Amino acid sequence: MRLGLNLLCATGHVGAQDRAVCERIKAVGYDLVEVPVFEGDADHFRAVGAMLDAVGLARTNCAIVPLPDADPTSADDAVRQRGLAHLDWLVDCASALGSESIGGPFHAPLGHFTGAGPTEEERARGIAAHRRMAAQLPDGMVLSLEALNRFETHFLNTMDDAFAYAEDVSHAAFKIMPDTFHMNIEERDPIAATAKIAAHTGVFHVSENDRGIPGRGHVDFVGHFRALKAGGWDGIVVIEAFGSALPELAAATRVWRPLFPDLETLITEAHDTIRQAWDKA
Repeated sequence: MRLGLNLLCATGHVGAQDRAVCERIKAVGYDLVEVPVFEGDADHFRAVGAMLDAVGLARTNCAIVPLPDADPTSADDAVRQRGLAHLDWLVDCASALGSESIGGPFHAPLGHFTGAGPTEEERARGIAAHRRMAAQLPDGMVLSLEALNRFETHFLNTMDDAFAYAEDVSHAAFKIMPDTFHMNIEERDPIAATAKIAAHTGVFHVSENDRGIPGRGHVDFVGHFRALKAGGWDGIVVIEAFGSALPELAAATRVWRPLFPDLETLITEAHDTIRQAWDKA
């Protein structure tokens, strides 16, 4: 297992100013960081990649569909074309960054609902968009599409949904990003859900039930890791924790209170907890 930390705990737009944080993450013992790709261009992320190379950290990245008017699943051709262009932009930026995986809910706009689950037509348009996206990736990069709980999206919510979707995309570079926070809400048996999706797992997100420091809540990380190992999975685990320091992110994730005392505590305690949980599993 290689362990990473999602940099959204510190910033929404990584740059040279974040080198000290990345150096601390490396010193604690992480193998990689997950870089948010929400704005910027390929040149910016090429510079971020060079900075991370100098620090000695590999990287994945996380991404979203930010607005309903750039939805790759839309029936409106103009909207769908803007959505596909957004996915193309993600591939360009991730390639410049040197990312191993494009992760996150880059399937449908966050917080945008139709009042029902996805239609077969929406789902078919998503499958086509993600198969097209996977075909563009450089060698060695994968997609790790994240299912979210029903309060954040209607498109993919459960590991059953995600498994069927991955089967239908049917591309070697298309994977799923299970997330323990969302599974804690949506799955009757989160460990069984992890076991089911292990064969299609790209990056695995560990996040506590309150999105704070892993190990301080009730998510059974050892159980999840045992399920992954039983499925023969030994890949990238990324810790995702959100705080209240970034107003836009706090609003998007509904974090109204501090979930960790400071960044140093999160970086060190989460690292030790997850390394120990993996070893115990």
